[in-house]
Parts: sequence; structure tokens; C-alpha cells
Amino acid sequence: MTVAFPFSAIVGQEEMKLALLIAVVDPSIGGVLVFGDRGTGKSTAVRALASLLPRMRIVVHCPYGCDPDAVAGLCEACHGGAKAGPIKSRLAPVPVVDLPLGATEDRVVGALDLERALTRGEKAFEPGLLARAHRGFLYIDEVNLLEDHLVDLLLDVAASGENVVEREGISIRHPARFVLVGSGNPEEGELRPQLLDRFGLSVEVKTPVDIATRIEVVRRRDAFERDPPAFAAAWQAEEEKLRRRLTAARKRLGAVTVPDQAIEHAARLCIGLGTDGLRGELTLMRAARALAALDKDPVVTDGHLRRVAPSALRHRLRRNPLDDSGSTVRVERGIAEVLGA
Repeated sequence: MTVAFPFSAIVGQEEMKLALLIAVVDPSIGGVLVFGDRGTGKSTAVRALASLLPRMRIVVHCPYGCDPDAVAGLCEACHGGAKAGPIKSRLAPVPVVDLPLGATEDRVVGALDLERALTRGEKAFEPGLLARAHRGFLYIDEVNLLEDHLVDLLLDVAASGENVVEREGISIRHPARFVLVGSGNPEEGELRPQLLDRFGLSVEVKTPVDIATRIEVVRRRDAFERDPPAFAAAWQAEEEKLRRRLTAARKRLGAVTVPDQAIEHAARLCIGLGTDGLRGELTLMRAARALAALDKDPVVTDGHLRRVAPSALRHRLRRNPLDDSGSTVRVERGIAEVLGA
């Protein structure tokens, strides 16, 4: 069994780690985009998330991992089983599925099970990566290099929460709700605006320039590669502490209050920055609420808005030919104007 680098052992990159934790607490935020230099822990952080997540309850023998407590969201097979009697369930790890750049459309959405078709003459559906990622995370490294037809497909599924496959005489419809996590290097190309808008949070990561930080990164990575099980065991207590924090934050999320003043400040910030639509306000509010739940705060404050605003808004700004400042600088200026320095 492959041992993942512990999430809590990652040095620095606080904004990236916080964005991923927020997405775990409230998946409705819409996923996380991580752009930055190579070798800054982007892929490591996403894969470390898999072993950190609390286990979830799924319907026994369901190929899509349906939630037994969400009857309205069950697939057709689970709906039929529910009518026959009590739904049997079991605990399973939350899936974190990699979508490789070279993946075919059949591998992503699913296709005809050729083995059963050839040996038994039966038409059966073989679920794809979207089915495996249901209720979990779909991770795309180098997301800015993803082929256009796969981008279109992901946009459709992300908007509907459902994957529809019709081919070779098969018509299948199954739930596919997942948190989309993408990473990439902006020097290798930009992301299509339609897909960029689907990410709730956008994070910039940079190579650390502090000597002490770089030394600690090298020291921990070397220790992990020499003996992964021992390194993971040394961080087990911190991982469990973070896992309990996430579980408690999820339970607390519904009780966190978002006052009208916080919503007004979010709206003023988005108006001042000229973001399109209302997705900026909604994401900013949801991210601030998830952060408050993580911090055990009962009410969203300007402090929460201030911490999540760069991640929630930097990728939603229009290009201003009269202002050559980066998007992060523009968001920080907007925060100072609306919330104070």
C-alpha cells in the first residue's frame, strides 16, 4: 500500500492548504484551482488530502458510492433497492480520483463493458472516472492543458451533478457530484474562462525564498522518502487532530450565522472589483462561513472575509488595460477600501 505524505507535514503554502480544507468543509464552494511554480507541493497536497478525509457511508454494492441518507440523490439501482427494503450501507474512504491528461472520453464518462459483451453477449455499463469520483474529489494536474472536449464534458457534469451516457444501445444516468481540484503552471497556458469560473477558489503558490523554510521542506521530504511508514507514523497524531477538526467543522457549518453586514461587505467588494455575475459574492460568503466553522466561530466576521477574499475573487477579475497590477494586488486594494487597512 502506497503511503501518502501527511497533509499536516506540508511546510508553508498556507493559502493552498486552507483552500483545500475549506473545500472539504463545504463542497458546494465549487473546487480549488492551484496555480504556481513547479515543485511547490501542489500535487503532494491534493494527494495528502485523500488519507486525511473522514470516511463516508455508502450503499453496499453501489458502483457510484451513493449516500444512503440522501434518498433523493440515489442512482436508479439504489432507488429500486430502497423500495424493496432497508438500505444496507458500509464505511468507505472518500475518493480522490486522478484524471490524466491523456484520458479518453470513454474512460472519463464510462463505456460498454466489452468483456461481458463478448463473453456473455450482454450490454453492460462500465463506470468511468466520473463515477469513481462521486462524493469525492476529481484531481486534474496540468488542468490548463486539458483537451477542449473533456473541458466541455466536465462543465456539463459540474453544472448538472449528473453524468449521462448514451452509446452502443446503452442509456445510463448516474449521479456525479464531486469537488474539482486542478493544478498547473500558468507559464504553460491559460485556462478557458468557462472552466476557470467553475472553480470556487483560486490559489497562487510560489517557491519559498526563506532559507529556514526551504531547509525544513528538504529535511521533511528526505525523511519521508527514506522511510514513508515511519514518517507517517510520526505525524499520525497531527493528522488525527486535523481530521477531528474537519469533522467538527462540517457538523458546525449549518449553525454558523452570516450577518447582513458581512453579505453587504462581500457585495461592495465584488462591485468595487467589477466581478461578473453573483458567483463571487456567493463563493466569498460560503468560504467565509466554512472558515468560521473551522475556527469554531459562530458568526462570520470581516476577518473571515479578509482571509478568503483573495482566493475567492482573484480569478474573477476582468482585465484592466489601465492597471497592470496583478489580480492579488487588486483584491488586496479592494479589501483595504471596503474593510479597512
